[in-house]
Amino acid sequence: MNRTTTADRICLALPTNRACSAALAEIAEEAAYAARTFAVDVQLLILDSSDDATRAEHARVVADLPATANVTVHHLDEARQRAFLRRAIERSGPAAPERMLALMLPHDLSYGACTNRAFLIASALGCRSVHRRDSDCTYQVHDGERVFPIHHELASLGRPAAEASAAVTETALAAAHAHRPVSMVGSSFIGEPSVDIAEIERLDSAVYHDVVSLWGPMDWPEERKRQLVDDSFKGAGTAPFTGDRSTLTLVDPMRVDMCNIGFHHEVYERVPLPPATDTIGSDYFLIHLVHDAALPGVLHNRTVENFYTPFRRTDAGFRSYQMRFVKFLLSMLYFNHVYDRMGAAGADLLDEREHLRGDTVSGLLRESAELDRGENIWRLDRVSTAYRKLGGRYTEFADLMDARRGRLLDEARQDTEDFARLIDAWPELVRAARETGLGSAEG
Repeated sequence: MNRTTTADRICLALPTNRACSAALAEIAEEAAYAARTFAVDVQLLILDSSDDATRAEHARVVADLPATANVTVHHLDEARQRAFLRRAIERSGPAAPERMLALMLPHDLSYGACTNRAFLIASALGCRSVHRRDSDCTYQVHDGERVFPIHHELASLGRPAAEASAAVTETALAAAHAHRPVSMVGSSFIGEPSVDIAEIERLDSAVYHDVVSLWGPMDWPEERKRQLVDDSFKGAGTAPFTGDRSTLTLVDPMRVDMCNIGFHHEVYERVPLPPATDTIGSDYFLIHLVHDAALPGVLHNRTVENFYTPFRRTDAGFRSYQMRFVKFLLSMLYFNHVYDRMGAAGADLLDEREHLRGDTVSGLLRESAELDRGENIWRLDRVSTAYRKLGGRYTEFADLMDARRGRLLDEARQDTEDFARLIDAWPELVRAARETGLGSAEG
């Protein structure tokens, strides 16, 4: 197989814990498109946390993928991921290695942790960028061809913004930022909402407004909360792709989603994502950080199509997803504080070389962890009242949630402290991953 230089190596990553054979075949097509169109060495990384039978089927799909020049597929189960992490953690020398392993590969679902593993493995593979997709999304088709987001990601990521302006259709970036590299390229989705609460809106629009508005700061005026509700979780609407549009700008975090995004290594090798478990939205932190630090990005319109898997429709799926939503609402006590401080810090989030300062971010998180949790008690009261208005399984969930109130409140604070701890350990983990390499973890 012909290989390009390490400087041209990228990681196209798909974390999954569910059956997704079709998604595997499609992302392999995107990898081939990237290698063919941009002459890059694509490391296609599948982080597989599904059950044994599903993982075996995925292995068969991967084995049957057509060989493609400059595309290498890594299909790693959790045992192989754990082996890699143990080596990197041991080499990095943290004070509590088992605790660090638990933050990187927790027993429970974590959107942030699975992406952090992709970041660390990308560093071990010598990649210059990570491009993340989700297994419950599919690519749009236009004029008989799949619409691959990586087209815009590779056209701009890592290039000085002044140069990248030639690859976009519009530039809305202050000249003062034009010398900085493009750090993030992203888009959103069409199809079903990213958070499975559409039924609430159908049942009672007022309850929907009350619940969704809870992720904003408590003291926001009503009009701003109404705008937040209107903008939340619905992606780019329903309009299908008809032609490319892209803007070089400081990307609004409300306009991109983690199912359709690429980051330059200077972002994810400086600051990881929150490792919170069973919490939706835990993987969106870097989108806010890139924006607040005034790092250039590109917003494009190659949206993917989101769909719901059958598990979402089961009683168990309903309960687990609603709990993830509640934990997201509680996390926002801390993250709203941090986002407010990051917005005020601006350039102070960067060091003298204009690299992200992880120590500044972890300091803000520790500051937020000291906040009074009265606002979160209020949030739980509001959710309980709202869900009981809906009746049925929502009342049953409210009973379950109320029984766990103390634990949920404690977990939200602990998750914030754990994130700060991971940020402080991250530079050494990245260094250790580079030095260790993926090695025998490859599959």
